[in-house]
Formats: sequence, structure tokens, C-alpha cells
Amino acid sequence: MFSRLFRKEPAQPAGPPPFDTNPALDDHALRDAMARVDTGDWTAARDVVAAAGNNWELRGRRRTLLAGRATENESWLYAWLRAAPDDPDAVLMQALLLNMRAGEARGSAPAAQTSREQFQAFAALSDAAAQVSRRAIALAGPDDPGPWIELLDSMFADGRGDSQEFAETLAEARRRDPFNFDLNVTLVSIYCQKWYGSHEQMFSVARQVSAAAPPGATAVMMPFLAHFEYAMREFSWNKATAQSLADVAMYFQRPEVQAELDACTAKWRAGAHTHGPGRPMTMRNWLALYYFLSNRPAEGRAVFAEIGPYMGGTFAWEYFLGPAENGFTLAWRFCHKASPA
Repeated sequence: MFSRLFRKEPAQPAGPPPFDTNPALDDHALRDAMARVDTGDWTAARDVVAAAGNNWELRGRRRTLLAGRATENESWLYAWLRAAPDDPDAVLMQALLLNMRAGEARGSAPAAQTSREQFQAFAALSDAAAQVSRRAIALAGPDDPGPWIELLDSMFADGRGDSQEFAETLAEARRRDPFNFDLNVTLVSIYCQKWYGSHEQMFSVARQVSAAAPPGATAVMMPFLAHFEYAMREFSWNKATAQSLADVAMYFQRPEVQAELDACTAKWRAGAHTHGPGRPMTMRNWLALYYFLSNRPAEGRAVFAEIGPYMGGTFAWEYFLGPAENGFTLAWRFCHKASPA
């Protein structure tokens, strides 16, 4: 059955429910705010971020997605900065926007396919993001980890993972919110082989935080990201073919891989915070991709029922299957056409 999918034979049923590709997913307060900033109402961004309170993971996700909206139209963000130049959330979103611009300037191609001019723009915009992040740090409250996480993100341009500033910034972010999703995604990413580390370093970081995190924390699921990164680098680097997908699937069907990821899943689901808007839906998308790749359609169907129409929230769909919608559709069809075990 799985091999028929790799050969691109027609799958039944025809497809999943209509996609809802709004990046806010099930965070309906954020959806409303994003629509309002499109009309220039920056107070909507201020208010929805403030409404997250001390839920730093939700607050950070809202800031990130609003900054992403500003990549298409930044006028409302700069209107906010003019009206309240010392608002820590507005300043931090400016840093987020600059880091996003840096990523756009570099592009997503491997280093060998990236021009000198792209690297120079990446470095210049990352430096600007670092400067604004330091200003956000000066304005931040005593517990918000966001500016420190953003300063870490700006360090991708020059690989300062072993610098004193990196160590101090990481220590302060961890002191404030050690199991924060964005913080730990940054760490797993910067220590992966694709960037400045190795498979061994990446797995070590992911497993350490997963073991230390309480049940229900998204940090429990960091080994998923490490396995996705490993499989992408080893079997699907700069390509997406039927053979690469088959190789990735064989990797996720290894007993030791499934044992680790199933243990992470059980620990995450044992917590009290696996519902509500934001990152829990990202975790469900990780699970759906995992069950598809590991040939476990019954469990995949159950997760897709939890996801409903909220496709996305993770770049992992694009690692093996091309555009995210393509991957989501293939996985949904596979899990729903298979007979229950």
C-alpha cells in the first residue's frame, strides 16, 4: 500500500477536508488581529500579544506571526513604533521582521548554491536584527525570554554558537523559560549538521531538553525535530523524489526511532497543556507526518481528526514532500485510504 503511494498511483478518497492555511491555525484571536493589522490597525497586534500574558510560548508565536504579516506590509508596525517607540513588543517584532528579511535575503538553497551577495545581505540584516534585539532586551520585563531568543536567531549568520555572547544569551533565555518551543527549535537548528553542528550535537541537545521537560511541554517533542532534520540531511537533502521518500520512510520505520518518538509522544500527551491555541497544533502536524512516514495509518487518522482543517504550523512538511500542502494531502490520503489494522 505504501509503495503504491510512492509510485504516485491514484489515492482514494480524493482528498482531505478543505484546507485552512491561515498560519494562525486554531488561534482565532490572532486570526482576527492579523486581519485588522492588514487594515493598518496596529492596536490589534498590541492587544492580542498582551492578551497572551505570561504564556511566553503563545506570546512569542503571536509576535512571530504578526511580524511575518509585516513582511508583506510593514507600515502598521512602524506606525506602532512611532506611536510607542519604547514598547518592548513593538521593538521585538521589529527585530523579528529584520531576522525574517535576513532569511529571505539568504534564501533556502544550500551554501554552495548561495551567492556572495546573498550571504552579505544575510549578515547585514542579521546584524541589524541583533542590534534591535539588544534594544528589546533593555526594554523587556523580568521574565520574557523573547528578546534573548531573537538575539540567538540573529547569530545564524556568523555561527557564533561557541561565543561568550551566545552562551550568556542562551543562559538568560533558559533562565526565563527553559522549555520554550522557539528557544529549543533555535538550539536544535543551530547545532544541526545543516548549520554549525553535527548530528550528534543536535540529538544531544534535543534529548537533553526532552528528558528534562515536564509532561505536556512542547520541548518534550524536540527529538521529532532532530529526527526530521537527520532524515532530511541524510536521505532528502536538496531533492524530493520517490526514492528519497522511500528512504526516509524506511528510517522512520526503524524500531529504535519509533521507540524514542513514541515515548516522547506519550510524555507529551500525559501533560495538561496539550490543548489550546498555538503550538499543540504544531505538535499534531509533527505526529501526522511521523505516522505517515512510519506506515501507521490508523494512528495517523486519529491525529488528522484532531487537526481538522488546520494544515501547517511546521516547516517539516516541506522536508520530504515538496510544498506543505502537497505533503499534507499525501499523508491524509494515505492514512484515510488504508484499512484499519
